[in-house]
Amino acid sequence: MLCAEMIDPEEIAVRQKLKDDFEHYASRCLHIRTKAGKVEPLTLNKAQLHIHEKLEEQRRATGKVRALVLKGRQMGASTYIGGRFYWRTTHSKGNKTFILTHEQKATDNLFEMVERYHEHCPALVRPQTGASNAKELNFPILDSGYHVGTAGSKAVGRSSTLQMFHGSEVAFWPNASAHFAGVVQAVADEPETEIILESTANGVGGEFHARWQQAEAGIGDYQAIFVPWYWDSGYSRDAMGFVPEEAESELAQIYGLTNEQLAWRRNKIAELGDETLFKQEYPSSASEAFQMTGHDGFIRPEDVVRARKNSIDGIGPLIIGVDPKREGSDRFSIAWRRGRQVSKVESDSSPIETLAAASKLKDIIDRDNPERVFIDVGGNGAGIHDVLAGWDERYRKIVRLVNFGSAPFNPPPRDKDGKEMAGYLNRRAEMWGLSRDWLKQEGGADIPDLDSLQTDACAPEYHYHPVSQKLVLESKEHMAKVRKVRSPDEWDAIALTFAEPVRERPIETARPATPQFAGRPGGWMAGR
Repeated sequence: MLCAEMIDPEEIAVRQKLKDDFEHYASRCLHIRTKAGKVEPLTLNKAQLHIHEKLEEQRRATGKVRALVLKGRQMGASTYIGGRFYWRTTHSKGNKTFILTHEQKATDNLFEMVERYHEHCPALVRPQTGASNAKELNFPILDSGYHVGTAGSKAVGRSSTLQMFHGSEVAFWPNASAHFAGVVQAVADEPETEIILESTANGVGGEFHARWQQAEAGIGDYQAIFVPWYWDSGYSRDAMGFVPEEAESELAQIYGLTNEQLAWRRNKIAELGDETLFKQEYPSSASEAFQMTGHDGFIRPEDVVRARKNSIDGIGPLIIGVDPKREGSDRFSIAWRRGRQVSKVESDSSPIETLAAASKLKDIIDRDNPERVFIDVGGNGAGIHDVLAGWDERYRKIVRLVNFGSAPFNPPPRDKDGKEMAGYLNRRAEMWGLSRDWLKQEGGADIPDLDSLQTDACAPEYHYHPVSQKLVLESKEHMAKVRKVRSPDEWDAIALTFAEPVRERPIETARPATPQFAGRPGGWMAGR
């Protein structure tokens, strides 16, 4: 290897640019086999650029990468991660990289991809190789290299010490728990290390789904990165003579799909023979990816996505819903709503004592001056209420406890003949029902554009009581123990803002009049 003094300064600058900028490096040094079978330079597509930006953002912020990538089939995630790790491994010393896939064919394909990267890499930045075989590619001068394995043996990769780990199609690993306890733990919690786990969905439950839920909720070091199918420019076809059905037109409006994309989608559903399977293999949202055949969600994903895309002014009284942390991975979630708009949702999974939680809410009340704060009585909700009420009469008037299991606040609905209908079983089902109606109201609603919020909203199932025929919303306990789905804390907080009708305080006793509030009608859904 030439010393720095013998290398042309221009060449040094070229090398440095290739070392520092992966997008620049990929288009000049990496070659892939395209879907058409041609070997061409790697130009990052929209999905790959999104993943890259998220990883680099995390790397700058924390010094390392820990990520879960949920995507549709053949979006280029494995290609990107393979190229990224080849780039990192060949530009640093002592970098051991391990790739673990769900089946032998996938292992062979990914290792072949790495070998292709090496074969076509320009001599300027291609390191010398030592002994290599069908499972290893070593760079002895750098003391770096690749090793691949298949997730059949529970002990694969367990004794290694690694700096880079790529888990491919993790939702399909046959021994996922053992691998998370073994080979994934072989990566030290040190700067410049990277763990990237990517997969299409494989239903609800399992290690990948459980860890996705944690990452999406902001629990732990991993970030959740989702890539929708319609970002792939290849997922379209000729739309000559294509006429969208009503449901397809709705999807086009929500996601901005073209007729060419809709035509491809319709053809692929016909090919798979199951729309639910299409949503799993080619999801538009994370919650859609993890849905199962037979999953009877109470709130439709399409209604939530539409609200995520909307931009509507919040008019009316400010109502805050608070779902306190219960235990385990539950979150302390707070939602702010004015009329049609939920302006903000905050969640924290850290343990929080009653006094600290009360102090947090006191600060929010003092700052935002809400008309009402509704707190779930569960967890330490009752204690938070009592502490606030003891501090000042003002907080006692503003803060209300809500018992999810109590009877509905409103009387049962009646049909057109005045006959009483079944209605909801309890207060929680009623509040969720009101929030669902709010999403579907004419003119729409506006919520934060968060995947975690959509997952919570679409998670609970429902059924009707066999005797009373009242609507029963799936309990948090059933979701956690039976379906292995996290508690929908963020949407519980939003649902709490519908606990009771709330009218804005008279102008003489409320906050000082401003153009935003003066002369506006009150009501719990003011601005509808």
